[in-house]
Amino acid sequence: MEGGPAPGPLQARELDFETRFRVEVPVGRLEQADRHVRVDDSGADASAAVRARVNGLYPRLGKRAFDLLFSAAFLLFPGVWLFLLIGLAIRIDSRGPVFFRQKRVGVDGRAFTCLKFRTMTYDPEARFVQAKKNDCRVTRVGAFLRRSNLDELPQFINVLWGDMSVIGPRPHVPELDTVFKDVVPGYGLRNMVKPGVSGLAQISGCRGETRSVREMTHRIRFDLFYCRNVSLAMDFKLVWLTVLCALRGDEKAY
Repeated sequence: MEGGPAPGPLQARELDFETRFRVEVPVGRLEQADRHVRVDDSGADASAAVRARVNGLYPRLGKRAFDLLFSAAFLLFPGVWLFLLIGLAIRIDSRGPVFFRQKRVGVDGRAFTCLKFRTMTYDPEARFVQAKKNDCRVTRVGAFLRRSNLDELPQFINVLWGDMSVIGPRPHVPELDTVFKDVVPGYGLRNMVKPGVSGLAQISGCRGETRSVREMTHRIRFDLFYCRNVSLAMDFKLVWLTVLCALRGDEKAY
């Protein structure tokens, strides 16, 4: 296993989020700051902290109500015309279906079918390979959808079905779980909450191809921070930040 996360921008962003974006931490104090925000993600304390939080009132009851109201409102209003326009663009641009269906790992490790707009050339026999920068499989329309995160919009249907939440750790494909679950501390704890259409790790820059234990460890730390601190206020904050990220575009969204 490679070394743990080195001090850097991701740690600064994690502390920044915990303090509600009001604290700037000088680089020389990152090590001290990291001791403040980091827990042993592999130990019993981390598991107990996540379990205690997910058994709270909002995660058990309020979060589902938020998910239903938000996803239904989105699908009934902007979703209707967005789905029509995006679907038409995909069909004109390349051969194949509008939607892409893929097995992902959900709450308690249960697999479910995750929906996305198709962004790659259609190959029903293709096996899983992570998307990478300048991936030749990505279509012209697909590149725009991935850069703007619009390819994820069908997952609001998954939210209505109960497989996903509006905000939470992003669902991984089983192949990634197989590679990282035994080498990244606390990896399995992320599955104690429903996966999200968006999440803290993604708006903090942890997206795109994950090629090493070090990169996945960064991502999991953000996931576990969310699991330990999930609240209505945090969900609203992350929805707003997701919108801002979509409007700006993401260089790692390839």
